Amino acid sequence: MFSLSFNLAYKYFKSNKGGVFSFTSFLAISGLGIGVSSLIVVMSVMNGFEKELQDRILGVVPHAIIYSNDPISDYKSNIDSLKNNKDVLEAAPYISIQGLISSSTDSKGVAITGIDIDIENNMSIIPDYIVYGSLEGLKEKNSIIIGSWLASSLGVFVGDSVSITTSDIRSSIIGSYPRSATLKVVGIFELRAEIDQSLVLISHELAQKIKGFKNETSSIRIKTSDLFKADLIAFNAAKSLNSSNNKYYSSSWKQTHGTLFEAIQFEKLLISLMLFLIVGVASILVLSTIIMTVKSKEREIGILKTIGASDAQLVAIFFYQGLMVSLIGIFIGIIFGLLITLNINNLITWLEQILQRNLLEAYFINYFPYFIDIKQIILICALSFLFSIFSSLIPALSVNRLNPIEILRHE
Repeated sequence: MFSLSFNLAYKYFKSNKGGVFSFTSFLAISGLGIGVSSLIVVMSVMNGFEKELQDRILGVVPHAIIYSNDPISDYKSNIDSLKNNKDVLEAAPYISIQGLISSSTDSKGVAITGIDIDIENNMSIIPDYIVYGSLEGLKEKNSIIIGSWLASSLGVFVGDSVSITTSDIRSSIIGSYPRSATLKVVGIFELRAEIDQSLVLISHELAQKIKGFKNETSSIRIKTSDLFKADLIAFNAAKSLNSSNNKYYSSSWKQTHGTLFEAIQFEKLLISLMLFLIVGVASILVLSTIIMTVKSKEREIGILKTIGASDAQLVAIFFYQGLMVSLIGIFIGIIFGLLITLNINNLITWLEQILQRNLLEAYFINYFPYFIDIKQIILICALSFLFSIFSSLIPALSVNRLNPIEILRHE
Protein backbone atom coordinates (compact mmCIF):
# COMPACT_ATOMS: atom_id res chain seq x y z
CA MET A 1 0.00 0.00 0.00
CA PHE A 2 2.74 2.44 1.00
CA SER A 3 4.84 1.68 -2.08
CA LEU A 4 1.99 2.26 -4.55
CA SER A 5 0.73 5.42 -2.87
CA PHE A 6 4.19 6.92 -2.42
CA ASN A 7 5.34 6.18 -5.98
CA LEU A 8 2.23 7.78 -7.46
CA ALA A 9 2.54 10.74 -5.08
CA TYR A 10 6.14 11.26 -6.22
CA LYS A 11 5.05 11.00 -9.86
CA TYR A 12 2.37 13.69 -9.40
CA PHE A 13 4.82 15.79 -7.39
CA LYS A 14 7.28 15.95 -10.28
CA SER A 15 6.84 17.88 -13.50
CA ASN A 16 5.43 16.02 -16.51
CA LYS A 17 8.29 17.47 -18.54
CA GLY A 18 10.95 15.83 -16.37
CA GLY A 19 11.59 18.70 -13.98
CA VAL A 20 12.20 18.29 -10.26
CA PHE A 21 8.89 19.94 -9.30
CA SER A 22 5.65 20.58 -11.10
CA PHE A 23 4.77 24.28 -11.43
CA THR A 24 2.06 24.13 -8.76
CA SER A 25 4.35 22.21 -6.40
CA PHE A 26 7.05 24.83 -6.97
CA LEU A 27 4.64 27.65 -6.06
CA ALA A 28 3.53 25.89 -2.88
CA ILE A 29 7.11 25.08 -1.83
CA SER A 30 8.21 28.67 -2.56
CA GLY A 31 5.36 30.17 -0.55
CA LEU A 32 5.98 27.91 2.41
CA GLY A 33 9.74 28.52 2.24
CA ILE A 34 9.27 32.30 2.15
CA GLY A 35 6.85 32.18 5.09
CA VAL A 36 9.10 30.05 7.30
CA SER A 37 12.30 31.94 6.43
CA SER A 38 10.57 35.31 7.05
CA LEU A 39 9.42 34.15 10.47
CA ILE A 40 12.90 32.89 11.41
CA VAL A 41 14.66 36.10 10.26
CA VAL A 42 12.22 38.56 11.83
CA MET A 43 11.85 36.71 15.13
CA SER A 44 15.64 36.22 15.44
CA VAL A 45 16.26 39.94 14.83
CA MET A 46 13.53 40.93 17.28
CA ASN A 47 15.00 38.55 19.86
CA GLY A 48 18.37 40.23 19.25
CA PHE A 49 16.96 43.72 19.71
CA GLU A 50 15.14 42.66 22.87
CA LYS A 51 18.29 41.08 24.30
CA GLU A 52 20.40 44.11 23.37
CA LEU A 53 17.88 46.48 24.91
CA GLN A 54 17.69 44.28 27.99
CA ASP A 55 21.48 44.30 28.35
CA ARG A 56 21.84 48.03 27.68
CA ILE A 57 18.94 49.26 29.84
CA LEU A 58 18.68 46.64 32.57
CA GLY A 59 22.46 46.43 32.71
CA VAL A 60 22.40 50.01 34.02
CA VAL A 61 19.21 50.54 35.99
CA PRO A 62 19.00 48.73 39.35
CA HIS A 63 17.45 45.27 39.26
CA ALA A 64 15.81 46.23 42.54
CA ILE A 65 16.10 48.77 45.34
CA ILE A 66 15.44 48.36 49.06
CA TYR A 67 14.57 51.55 50.90
CA SER A 68 13.03 52.88 54.10
CA ASN A 69 11.00 55.95 55.04
CA ASP A 70 14.08 57.35 56.75
CA PRO A 71 17.76 57.37 55.71
CA ILE A 72 19.38 53.99 56.34
CA SER A 73 22.14 54.35 58.93
CA ASP A 74 23.11 50.68 59.30
CA TYR A 75 23.34 50.04 55.56
CA LYS A 76 26.72 48.28 55.76
CA SER A 77 25.40 45.53 58.04
CA ASN A 78 22.26 45.28 55.88
CA ILE A 79 24.41 44.83 52.77
CA ASP A 80 26.37 42.06 54.48
CA SER A 81 23.08 40.39 55.42
CA LEU A 82 21.73 40.69 51.86
CA LYS A 83 24.85 39.12 50.37
CA ASN A 84 24.08 35.95 52.34
CA ASN A 85 20.89 35.60 50.29
CA LYS A 86 21.55 33.12 47.46
CA ASP A 87 19.28 35.10 45.11
CA VAL A 88 21.22 38.35 45.65
CA LEU A 89 24.43 38.46 43.58
CA GLU A 90 25.59 41.87 44.79
CA ALA A 91 24.42 44.75 46.97
CA ALA A 92 25.65 48.32 47.35
CA PRO A 93 24.53 51.67 48.80
CA TYR A 94 22.60 53.76 46.31
CA ILE A 95 21.50 57.39 46.31
CA SER A 96 19.37 58.79 43.49
CA ILE A 97 18.79 62.55 43.24
CA GLN A 98 16.76 64.48 40.71
CA GLY A 99 18.62 67.60 39.66
CA LEU A 100 19.67 70.07 37.01
CA ILE A 101 23.06 69.95 35.30
CA SER A 102 24.35 73.12 33.68
CA SER A 103 27.25 74.28 31.56
CA SER A 104 28.00 77.63 30.01
CA THR A 105 25.81 76.74 27.02
CA ASP A 106 22.85 74.68 28.25
CA SER A 107 21.01 73.04 31.15
CA LYS A 108 19.34 69.64 31.39
CA GLY A 109 17.29 67.75 33.95
CA VAL A 110 19.07 64.54 34.99
CA ALA A 111 19.05 61.67 37.46
CA ILE A 112 22.13 62.05 39.66
CA THR A 113 23.21 58.67 40.99
CA GLY A 114 25.61 58.13 43.87
CA ILE A 115 27.41 54.81 43.47
CA ASP A 116 29.96 52.72 45.33
CA ILE A 117 32.93 53.00 42.95
CA ASP A 118 34.59 49.76 44.09
CA ILE A 119 31.45 47.66 43.50
CA GLU A 120 30.04 49.33 40.37
CA ASN A 121 31.92 46.94 38.06
CA ASN A 122 29.81 44.09 39.51
CA MET A 123 26.57 46.09 39.54
CA SER A 124 26.26 47.56 36.04
CA ILE A 125 27.74 47.61 32.55
CA ILE A 126 28.55 51.34 32.55
CA PRO A 127 32.26 50.81 33.35
CA ASP A 128 32.52 48.77 30.13
CA TYR A 129 31.03 51.60 28.07
CA ILE A 130 33.09 54.53 29.35
CA VAL A 131 34.66 55.89 26.15
CA TYR A 132 36.63 58.73 27.73
CA GLY A 133 38.14 58.82 31.21
CA SER A 134 37.50 56.05 33.72
CA LEU A 135 35.33 55.08 36.65
CA GLU A 136 38.29 55.50 38.98
CA GLY A 137 38.14 59.22 38.21
CA LEU A 138 35.17 59.47 40.58
CA LYS A 139 37.58 58.99 43.46
CA GLU A 140 38.73 62.56 42.82
CA LYS A 141 37.02 65.21 44.88
CA ASN A 142 33.94 66.80 43.27
CA SER A 143 33.92 64.69 40.09
CA ILE A 144 31.19 63.39 37.77
CA ILE A 145 30.70 60.99 34.84
CA ILE A 146 28.07 61.83 32.21
CA GLY A 147 26.59 60.30 29.05
CA SER A 148 27.82 61.10 25.54
CA TRP A 149 24.56 62.68 24.35
CA LEU A 150 24.42 64.86 27.46
CA ALA A 151 28.07 65.87 27.02
CA SER A 152 27.36 66.83 23.41
CA SER A 153 24.28 68.83 24.41
CA LEU A 154 26.15 70.68 27.17
CA GLY A 155 29.24 71.15 25.01
CA VAL A 156 31.61 69.69 27.61
CA PHE A 157 34.39 67.10 27.60
CA VAL A 158 36.60 65.34 30.12
CA GLY A 159 38.35 67.99 32.25
CA ASP A 160 35.56 70.59 31.89
CA SER A 161 33.37 71.70 34.78
CA VAL A 162 29.60 71.54 35.16
CA SER A 163 27.23 72.70 37.88
CA ILE A 164 24.53 70.56 39.43
CA THR A 165 21.56 71.88 41.36
CA THR A 166 19.20 69.63 43.31
CA SER A 167 15.79 70.09 44.84
CA ASP A 168 17.23 69.50 48.33
CA ILE A 169 17.13 72.69 50.36
CA ARG A 170 20.09 73.96 52.39
CA SER A 171 19.37 76.40 55.20
CA SER A 172 21.75 78.97 56.58
CA ILE A 173 21.66 82.29 58.39
CA ILE A 174 21.10 84.08 55.09
CA GLY A 175 18.12 81.91 54.13
CA SER A 176 17.22 78.68 52.32
CA TYR A 177 18.41 77.75 48.83
CA PRO A 178 18.81 74.61 46.68
CA ARG A 179 21.96 72.58 47.15
CA SER A 180 24.40 72.96 44.29
CA ALA A 181 27.96 72.04 43.44
CA THR A 182 30.53 72.56 40.72
CA LEU A 183 31.94 69.25 39.51
CA LYS A 184 34.69 68.20 37.12
CA VAL A 185 33.83 65.80 34.28
CA VAL A 186 36.17 62.79 34.65
CA GLY A 187 34.44 60.36 32.31
CA ILE A 188 31.96 60.01 29.45
CA PHE A 189 29.99 56.80 28.78
CA GLU A 190 28.09 55.86 25.64
CA LEU A 191 25.35 53.24 25.65
CA ARG A 192 23.56 54.73 22.62
CA ALA A 193 20.35 54.65 24.62
CA GLU A 194 18.13 57.25 26.30
CA ILE A 195 20.21 56.85 29.46
CA ASP A 196 23.05 58.72 27.72
CA GLN A 197 21.13 61.97 28.11
CA SER A 198 19.44 61.45 31.46
CA LEU A 199 21.91 59.73 33.83
CA VAL A 200 25.02 61.07 35.56
CA LEU A 201 27.22 59.30 38.10
CA ILE A 202 28.92 60.64 41.21
CA SER A 203 30.53 58.86 44.13
CA HIS A 204 28.38 57.71 47.01
CA GLU A 205 30.39 59.92 49.38
CA LEU A 206 29.67 63.03 47.28
CA ALA A 207 25.99 62.11 47.08
CA GLN A 208 25.93 61.84 50.87
CA LYS A 209 27.29 65.40 51.16
CA ILE A 210 24.73 66.72 48.68
CA LYS A 211 21.89 65.04 50.58
CA GLY A 212 23.29 66.16 53.92
CA PHE A 213 23.86 62.59 55.15
CA LYS A 214 26.69 61.62 57.48
CA ASN A 215 27.07 57.83 57.52
CA GLU A 216 23.73 57.09 55.90
CA THR A 217 22.28 56.22 52.54
CA SER A 218 18.84 56.56 51.02
CA SER A 219 18.58 53.01 49.63
CA ILE A 220 20.37 49.76 48.86
CA ARG A 221 20.71 48.57 45.31
CA ILE A 222 20.72 44.81 44.67
CA LYS A 223 21.61 42.69 41.67
CA THR A 224 19.46 39.57 41.51
CA SER A 225 20.16 36.10 40.16
CA ASP A 226 16.95 36.13 38.09
CA LEU A 227 16.14 39.42 36.40
CA PHE A 228 12.49 38.52 35.81
CA LYS A 229 11.93 37.55 39.45
CA ALA A 230 13.62 40.69 40.77
CA ASP A 231 10.40 42.02 42.34
CA LEU A 232 9.82 38.84 44.35
CA ILE A 233 13.48 38.51 45.35
CA ALA A 234 13.59 42.16 46.47
CA PHE A 235 10.35 41.80 48.43
CA ASN A 236 11.68 38.79 50.33
CA ALA A 237 15.04 40.51 50.87
CA ALA A 238 13.37 43.62 52.29
CA LYS A 239 11.18 41.46 54.49
CA SER A 240 14.27 39.73 55.91
CA LEU A 241 15.70 43.12 56.99
CA ASN A 242 12.56 44.27 58.80
CA SER A 243 12.84 44.80 62.52
CA SER A 244 10.83 46.46 65.25
CA ASN A 245 12.72 49.71 64.64
CA ASN A 246 12.91 49.76 60.85
CA LYS A 247 10.53 48.73 58.10
CA TYR A 248 11.96 48.26 54.63
CA TYR A 249 10.25 48.39 51.26
CA SER A 250 11.29 47.33 47.77
CA SER A 251 10.84 48.26 44.13
CA SER A 252 12.23 46.69 40.98
CA TRP A 253 12.94 47.55 37.35
CA LYS A 254 9.43 46.33 36.52
CA GLN A 255 8.00 49.48 38.12
CA THR A 256 10.33 51.79 36.16
CA HIS A 257 10.89 50.00 32.84
CA GLY A 258 8.41 47.10 32.88
CA THR A 259 6.01 48.67 30.39
CA LEU A 260 8.82 49.02 27.84
CA PHE A 261 9.50 45.29 27.82
CA GLU A 262 5.80 44.43 27.90
CA ALA A 263 5.43 46.57 24.77
CA ILE A 264 8.28 44.65 23.10
CA GLN A 265 6.65 41.31 23.92
CA PHE A 266 3.29 42.53 22.58
CA GLU A 267 4.96 43.80 19.40
CA LYS A 268 6.67 40.44 18.90
CA LEU A 269 3.32 38.69 19.29
CA LEU A 270 1.61 40.93 16.73
CA ILE A 271 4.42 40.57 14.19
CA SER A 272 4.44 36.79 14.69
CA LEU A 273 0.71 36.63 13.99
CA MET A 274 1.12 38.81 10.89
CA LEU A 275 3.95 36.67 9.55
CA PHE A 276 2.02 33.47 10.21
CA LEU A 277 -0.49 34.84 7.69
CA ILE A 278 2.24 34.27 5.07
CA VAL A 279 2.41 30.64 6.19
CA GLY A 280 -1.39 30.56 6.00
CA VAL A 281 -1.27 31.78 2.38
CA ALA A 282 1.40 29.16 1.64
CA SER A 283 -0.89 26.52 3.15
CA ILE A 284 -3.64 27.64 0.78
CA LEU A 285 -1.16 27.14 -2.08
CA VAL A 286 -0.57 23.59 -0.82
CA LEU A 287 -4.33 23.05 -0.71
CA SER A 288 -4.72 24.45 -4.25
CA THR A 289 -1.91 22.20 -5.51
CA ILE A 290 -3.58 19.06 -4.17
CA ILE A 291 -7.01 20.13 -5.45
CA MET A 292 -5.63 20.76 -8.94
CA THR A 293 -3.78 17.43 -8.88
CA VAL A 294 -6.94 15.57 -7.83
CA LYS A 295 -8.95 17.31 -10.54
CA SER A 296 -6.39 16.57 -13.27
CA LYS A 297 -5.95 12.95 -12.21
CA GLU A 298 -9.64 11.99 -11.97
CA ARG A 299 -9.35 9.52 -14.86
CA GLU A 300 -6.43 7.74 -13.19
CA ILE A 301 -8.29 7.74 -9.88
CA GLY A 302 -11.30 6.14 -11.61
CA ILE A 303 -9.08 3.42 -13.15
CA LEU A 304 -7.36 2.75 -9.79
CA LYS A 305 -10.71 2.41 -8.06
CA THR A 306 -11.94 0.07 -10.80
CA ILE A 307 -8.96 -2.29 -10.44
CA GLY A 308 -9.41 -2.44 -6.68
CA ALA A 309 -7.41 0.37 -5.07
CA SER A 310 -8.82 1.18 -1.62
CA ASP A 311 -9.96 4.62 -0.51
CA ALA A 312 -7.11 4.71 2.03
CA GLN A 313 -4.55 4.12 -0.75
CA LEU A 314 -6.02 6.88 -2.90
CA VAL A 315 -6.14 9.35 0.01
CA ALA A 316 -2.54 8.44 0.89
CA ILE A 317 -1.36 9.34 -2.65
CA PHE A 318 -2.37 12.99 -2.33
CA PHE A 319 -1.57 13.17 1.36
CA TYR A 320 2.01 12.04 0.60
CA GLN A 321 2.22 14.64 -2.13
CA GLY A 322 1.21 17.36 0.34
CA LEU A 323 3.67 15.89 2.87
CA MET A 324 6.54 16.16 0.37
CA VAL A 325 5.62 19.75 -0.48
CA SER A 326 5.41 20.65 3.22
CA LEU A 327 8.69 19.04 4.28
CA ILE A 328 10.69 20.46 1.36
CA GLY A 329 9.17 23.94 1.78
CA ILE A 330 9.88 24.02 5.52
CA PHE A 331 13.42 22.67 5.02
CA ILE A 332 14.17 25.34 2.40
CA GLY A 333 12.65 27.97 4.73
CA ILE A 334 14.94 26.90 7.59
CA ILE A 335 18.07 26.96 5.40
CA PHE A 336 17.34 30.38 3.88
CA GLY A 337 16.10 31.78 7.20
CA LEU A 338 19.33 30.84 9.00
CA LEU A 339 21.53 31.99 6.11
CA ILE A 340 19.82 35.40 5.93
CA THR A 341 19.89 35.81 9.72
CA LEU A 342 23.59 34.98 9.97
CA ASN A 343 24.40 37.43 7.14
CA ILE A 344 21.85 40.12 8.02
CA ASN A 345 24.47 42.79 8.73
CA ASN A 346 26.24 42.16 5.41
CA LEU A 347 22.89 42.50 3.64
CA ILE A 348 22.11 45.75 5.49
CA THR A 349 25.55 47.16 4.63
CA TRP A 350 24.99 46.29 0.97
CA LEU A 351 21.52 47.88 1.07
CA GLU A 352 22.89 51.04 2.69
CA GLN A 353 25.49 51.34 -0.07
CA ILE A 354 22.77 51.11 -2.71
CA LEU A 355 20.43 53.58 -0.95
CA GLN A 356 23.28 55.88 0.15
CA ARG A 357 21.87 56.28 3.65
CA ASN A 358 22.26 54.85 7.14
CA LEU A 359 19.23 52.67 7.90
CA LEU A 360 20.03 52.48 11.63
CA GLU A 361 20.77 56.12 12.40
CA ALA A 362 17.62 56.46 14.52
CA TYR A 363 18.35 53.42 16.68
CA PHE A 364 20.50 52.94 19.77
CA ILE A 365 22.88 50.55 17.98
CA ASN A 366 24.53 50.68 14.57
CA TYR A 367 24.06 47.03 13.63
CA PHE A 368 21.32 44.40 13.50
CA PRO A 369 21.60 42.13 16.53
CA TYR A 370 20.09 38.67 16.29
CA PHE A 371 19.52 35.77 18.62
CA ILE A 372 18.59 32.40 17.14
CA ASP A 373 16.22 30.63 19.52
CA ILE A 374 16.14 26.92 18.58
CA LYS A 375 12.92 26.29 20.52
CA GLN A 376 11.25 29.14 18.66
CA ILE A 377 12.37 27.76 15.29
CA ILE A 378 11.03 24.31 16.22
CA LEU A 379 7.68 25.91 17.14
CA ILE A 380 7.57 27.85 13.83
CA CYS A 381 8.30 24.68 11.84
CA ALA A 382 5.80 22.59 13.83
CA LEU A 383 2.94 25.09 13.33
CA SER A 384 3.81 25.54 9.65
CA PHE A 385 3.85 21.76 9.21
CA LEU A 386 0.44 21.39 10.89
CA PHE A 387 -1.06 24.14 8.71
CA SER A 388 0.22 22.61 5.48
CA ILE A 389 -0.62 19.00 6.42
CA PHE A 390 -4.16 20.02 7.34
CA SER A 391 -4.40 21.81 3.99
CA SER A 392 -3.22 18.62 2.23
CA LEU A 393 -5.63 16.34 4.05
CA ILE A 394 -8.82 18.21 3.13
CA PRO A 395 -8.58 17.77 -0.67
CA ALA A 396 -7.02 14.31 -0.28
CA LEU A 397 -10.15 13.11 1.57
CA SER A 398 -12.33 14.41 -1.26
CA VAL A 399 -11.04 11.52 -3.40
CA ASN A 400 -13.39 9.19 -1.51
CA ARG A 401 -16.40 11.02 -2.94
CA LEU A 402 -15.38 10.47 -6.57
CA ASN A 403 -17.52 7.95 -8.48
CA PRO A 404 -15.35 5.93 -10.93
CA ILE A 405 -18.39 5.09 -13.12
CA GLU A 406 -19.25 8.76 -13.63
CA ILE A 407 -15.58 9.65 -14.23
CA LEU A 408 -14.99 6.94 -16.87
CA ARG A 409 -18.39 7.51 -18.57
CA HIS A 410 -17.30 11.02 -19.59
CA GLU A 411 -13.85 9.94 -20.84
